[in-house]
Amino acid sequence: MAFIHLDIRCLYAILICTTFGSTLSSNAEIKVNPPQDFEIVDPGYLGYLYLQWQPSLSLENFKECTVEYELKYRNIDSENWKTIITKNLCYKDGFDLNKGVEAKIHTLLQGQCTNGSTVQSSWSEATYSISPQGNLETKIRDMDCTYYNWQYLLCSWKLGIGVHFDTDYNLFYWYEDLDHALQCVDYIKGNGKNIGCRFPYLESPDYKDFYICVNGSSKSQLIRSSYFIFQLQNIVKSSPPDYLSITVKSEEINLKWSVPTGPIPAKCFIYEIAFTEDDSTWVTTTFENEMYITRTSNKSQQLCFLVRNKVNIYCSDDGIWSEWSDKQCWKGDIRKETLLFFLIPFAFVSLFVLLITCLLLYNQKALMKMVFHTEKEVFSHQETVF
Repeated sequence: MAFIHLDIRCLYAILICTTFGSTLSSNAEIKVNPPQDFEIVDPGYLGYLYLQWQPSLSLENFKECTVEYELKYRNIDSENWKTIITKNLCYKDGFDLNKGVEAKIHTLLQGQCTNGSTVQSSWSEATYSISPQGNLETKIRDMDCTYYNWQYLLCSWKLGIGVHFDTDYNLFYWYEDLDHALQCVDYIKGNGKNIGCRFPYLESPDYKDFYICVNGSSKSQLIRSSYFIFQLQNIVKSSPPDYLSITVKSEEINLKWSVPTGPIPAKCFIYEIAFTEDDSTWVTTTFENEMYITRTSNKSQQLCFLVRNKVNIYCSDDGIWSEWSDKQCWKGDIRKETLLFFLIPFAFVSLFVLLITCLLLYNQKALMKMVFHTEKEVFSHQETVF
């Protein structure tokens, strides 16, 4: 009986090994080629590139399988790859064209034809870069762009180092709503050179990559181009509040200010408040346009505060603080100060008048005494004569 059980166990083991080996043998025989014609295409959008490919011809033999592609890409100096799994034959993304781009892709095959496992092809690779022209020092410096009040975009820069007198720069820009890259039409001038651009009204550019290229021209030297990518909601600088009020009730202080005017929703602001009580100052932040604080001393005679704001983390990844608002102050009991202001001079004047009056009375009394004494002497003399 034990011998029969042993035979059954052996039979099961043989069947499992046979099935597993058959599966391994089947998967080992399945090979898939990488995508063909893999390339990185520049459509002229200043850094927005197309990564595109075609399926390998060998996929005709695997119609019952699911075909996907694993795509990895990065700028050449980046440590991390971005990874995408897709069934499409094209993928688009933005890159920093100041640096080269590299990408690789392979085929992923899974389904009935692979017995549920995943079969991967080898990698197909592609690179892209713009051949740099001109020395690095000739490119613009200190590029700075600000999206004022979420309405008006302004960029400025400094000229490259050691560029010749005939060098000038031109700015081009693109974002997804545009059919092609556009050139700036309203340049900011400095000593006859383009040192900035005032952009026209931009139609729905928010939460999209905004691509800029600034190149240059000179008859005597080549000028290096510069590429930039912004998200405009991250470079917004709003207006400060234009109305502030401060109300003091015993120990409680109410600070209130108006929401900055413009298209930015009220929920998108964070405020920074600088509050001064006599000689002590502290800074805090809030998402509301009103706050209550406790007075540290009932004897404090002056309370002041200022406010500035920027777009908060719920509407952007970053923002630029506005300028500070005008200062709003509260002073102690003005009636007491006014009363003291008038009482002190009045007291001095009254004291002065009192002293003069006393002096005059004293002099008048002395004069009267002298006159009385003189009249008494005359009267005594007349009595002696008679």
